[in-house]
Amino acid sequence: MEYRQLTGEEIAALSAEGCRSGDWSLVQVGEGKELVPGSIRNVTFSGRVRFGRFEGTFARPGGLATPAGLVDTVLHNVTVGDDCLIERSYVANYEIGEGTLISHVDSMVTDGECRFGNGVEVSVLNETGGREVRIHDKLSAQMAYIMAMYRHRPELVARLDALAVRYAEKHKASVGTVGRHVTICDTRRIDGVRIGDSASVVGAGRLHNGSINSNASDPVFVGQGVVADDFILCSGSRVEDGTMLSRCFVGQACRLGHGYSASDSLFFCNCQGENGEACAIFAGPFTVTHHKSTLLIAGMFSFMNAGSGSNQSNHMYKLGPIHQGTLERGAKTASDSYILWPSRIGAFSLVMGRHVTHSDTTWLPFSYLIEQQNTTYLVPGVNLRSVGTVRDAQKWPKRDARKDPDRLDCINYNLLSPYTIQKMLKGIKLLQNLQYSSGELSDVYSYHSTKIRNSSLRNGMKYYRIAITKFLGNSIIKRLEDLPAGASDEEIRAMLRPGTPVGSGFWCDISGLIAPKSEVDALLDRIERGEVSRLQEINDAFHEMHRNYYTYEWTWAYDRYRDFFGISLETVTGGEVIEIVRQWKEAVIGLDRMLYEDARKEFNLASMTGFGADGTRVEKELDFEQVRGDFESNAFVTAVLDHIRVKEALGDELIARLSR
Repeated sequence: MEYRQLTGEEIAALSAEGCRSGDWSLVQVGEGKELVPGSIRNVTFSGRVRFGRFEGTFARPGGLATPAGLVDTVLHNVTVGDDCLIERSYVANYEIGEGTLISHVDSMVTDGECRFGNGVEVSVLNETGGREVRIHDKLSAQMAYIMAMYRHRPELVARLDALAVRYAEKHKASVGTVGRHVTICDTRRIDGVRIGDSASVVGAGRLHNGSINSNASDPVFVGQGVVADDFILCSGSRVEDGTMLSRCFVGQACRLGHGYSASDSLFFCNCQGENGEACAIFAGPFTVTHHKSTLLIAGMFSFMNAGSGSNQSNHMYKLGPIHQGTLERGAKTASDSYILWPSRIGAFSLVMGRHVTHSDTTWLPFSYLIEQQNTTYLVPGVNLRSVGTVRDAQKWPKRDARKDPDRLDCINYNLLSPYTIQKMLKGIKLLQNLQYSSGELSDVYSYHSTKIRNSSLRNGMKYYRIAITKFLGNSIIKRLEDLPAGASDEEIRAMLRPGTPVGSGFWCDISGLIAPKSEVDALLDRIERGEVSRLQEINDAFHEMHRNYYTYEWTWAYDRYRDFFGISLETVTGGEVIEIVRQWKEAVIGLDRMLYEDARKEFNLASMTGFGADGTRVEKELDFEQVRGDFESNAFVTAVLDHIRVKEALGDELIARLSR
């Protein structure tokens, strides 16, 4: 926008309205725009101040309409867009977009060169340093994971750090920006904070050195009593109710409130934190903690729900708080659980009780860790038959609250994937070796500071085999869904042949992204060689892996049929495919029956305790039914029964096509 100097008449009119300036020549208005009489009152202008027109009104709480303008305000080196309202505030060194409301802000200042939170080092996982992640606007869960966890590649980490520093230097400025249609009200101090379009900052206490990356598609809300230093808030996030943040990155669509406190922590998309405390945590997508008594410290999590009173220790009173731990994707903690770091808990496992030994259950996913008389007992695979596990897997995609079309984090929601199936395959061999070395008749087996009972070991192998059969059956049925009836064996083999060699080796979970390690390593090699020079290119590469997941998945699965079923897909016949599908049907229906029976426990007489106050058993059952509903009409139960019918029909239809 072009600006012009004020006329003598305009200066006189402003002076009559109580406005002041040490040098009126530095106060300018947009070219071709006229001052609206009475729209600028009791304003102190200092330095270069520019503004546009002031028309229209702002709807205030309770229905009051306040006209746009500048009222009872001090402005120093400020540019104000069209149709703004700034009242009873002090603003210095800012550019403010059109349609923005700033009301009762004690101090809103950019003082000297500022990077607005970009380039801040967060000492994640290890409070004493060593895994620092330098935060910036483009930070994704995958990029941060590499920066924190791939310290065995110092050249890679140095290059990523240099890219982050370069980004921070590129975006540093001595003038802050406030976007279009922003609301900032009743806030005490904003110091060196860049605020994006459509954001709302209402009642905040102090915001220092940060970026609020709001946009019209997914606005950010910062609420009452928030104190944040050295931070970045991504689109769609909501931080309110006395939350305190220090050196934190808050990802897209996160929710932090009810007095939550966090320092040196990273929260990626769809995390929720209330009441409790976080210190040096890497909270991958969908990490949730809601309780006052819960402390998450020095841990890596994703798809995790922390029970009340959950706690970890990163200090063994020797060399300080240097220990860390990992709960792999989908792991949960029960109320009053405790884990002594270092430990690593396998994917989709449940931790109950206090665990003071350093457990490592990486290769035994879907397990329970239960404390009995100060001993950790491991129940392998049992979570596969838990109705809660399936419910979690169904709810995560539905609870993805991101509305921003530019999604930073890649998320794969699959329970069964090459990542978890490779663990089960190794887990079966591991349990077989335990059984062989200690004898089939042993009552208890020892494994990595845990105990496994004989029955648990046998059941664990059974559950893993069912899950592997289900995964491999799903894959081959999907691959053959367009197979014509009467197809020859050669046509079947051609349809099954992978389209790429990528994906055949080890797979990893890069904080929500499930991908072949070969592809991840190839990207990291390119970064080390300097072939990737922009942060956005790194995120684009991760998104490309995410888009190709099912192509890579089939390449991985292709060779597993020979190992697991004893059938090579290179020479497979229609009859052998039929046998795989029959085993798949048995596995799927058997697993669904387990889920059905697990759900039934929620409707037994013991679950009715507390229902039917002052009444008989009949009244208790009626009260329970009114509150919780009937078992057979429960939405999850009916979904399980429908799933059995659909999968049975799907298998029968493919068998019929193959038989013809």
